[in-house]
Amino acid sequence: MRYRLSFLLLLWATIVAGRNTILDPQLKSLEAVVNNDWLAPAVMRLGSSDVLNVGFDELSHDYHRYIYKVEHCEADWSPSGQLFESDWLEGFNGNPIDDYEPSVNTTVLYTHYSFQIPNDQMRLKMSGNYRIHIYEETQESREVMTVDFRVTEQSMNLLLSASTNTDIDANATHQQVSMTLGYGSYRVLSPADQIMVVVTQNQREDNMKADIRPTIVKPDGAEWQHCRQLIFDAGNEYHKYEVLDVSHATMGIDQIVWNGENYEAYPFVSERRPNYLYDEDTNGAFLIRNSDNWEITTTCDYVWVVYRLRCPELPDGKMLVDGLWATDENRFNYVMEYNRQAGMYEARILQKQGYYSYQYLWLRDDGTTRWAPSEGSYYQTENTYQAYVYFRETGGNTWRLTAYREITMH
Repeated sequence: MRYRLSFLLLLWATIVAGRNTILDPQLKSLEAVVNNDWLAPAVMRLGSSDVLNVGFDELSHDYHRYIYKVEHCEADWSPSGQLFESDWLEGFNGNPIDDYEPSVNTTVLYTHYSFQIPNDQMRLKMSGNYRIHIYEETQESREVMTVDFRVTEQSMNLLLSASTNTDIDANATHQQVSMTLGYGSYRVLSPADQIMVVVTQNQREDNMKADIRPTIVKPDGAEWQHCRQLIFDAGNEYHKYEVLDVSHATMGIDQIVWNGENYEAYPFVSERRPNYLYDEDTNGAFLIRNSDNWEITTTCDYVWVVYRLRCPELPDGKMLVDGLWATDENRFNYVMEYNRQAGMYEARILQKQGYYSYQYLWLRDDGTTRWAPSEGSYYQTENTYQAYVYFRETGGNTWRLTAYREITMH
């Protein structure tokens, strides 16, 4: 029963926040980036020239016919059952991915697939949450991954701020978000029923805050001031490394070795961090690249990255390596195993050359997560916060994304 509860809690977090999932272990390095801004969430502006670029690798040189189909979702990421496809889509759905190219001079063979939205086949007409389902066109039409992104109208005015002086401590271990929302030209008669707010820290889905009730309601807007639901653990700066060249170690790498079949990269062992130490990072974001920085989608190689965290073994849960990387349905492809002889958690993950930012999370048996105790939590930590405001008109049949904003807590 406990494991069933764990699964349901994980599923709930996935639905509410939205995240990318890979259902086929042969697929790697899924990227979904708007306007080449790899540090920002995948959020497009309705009616603008914004472009969502989606790319991924299949670990062979064999051609696979992949089909992508876009789905409009509600604020909780459930499918929009009261809309016709023509309400939000102009063009055709269920299109093949025709842009593909095999890797060149790599030890691990792969084929890179990519597409963009909008394109000649489709254009989106409505704001809100969107989920792309990618299928391999076989007799069973097998789904192999999902990609989540958002389209915003920016038709409401949203102000966002964060402070280390929180309602539970001051300049200690937490940060608190405050928000002010102006309805603009919309008439909001019942904010509790018509406004849905989601706030995330560093684009994470595991500790996001959803359906936060305002503390102040006015005829033309609402405020979230001294809202205890918007208090976050400050955590610590993310770890980072780069694998730019497989012939020698680069930033954050202790050594790179050839095991006879593949390259292995060893980031420096992560030790307990009893004090805060500033380190510029990207809060879990990653960027595929190499030292040549040319034709990176097909010339970057894959290496086995060996993550190591030195700390005592913890009971009742699992240690995760966590970043803004697509995961399997339950995130268990980044679970670490404890090496009692070495006194550390270890994980061996196949990843493409590039820059990676990551943290360690403790996944409890009840499905909730927290920072690994060895990481510490310090108010000085630089975090980004994202706020999404959804609006449903009286008698409306869907939730629209009417405001979005991101800030950095320095």
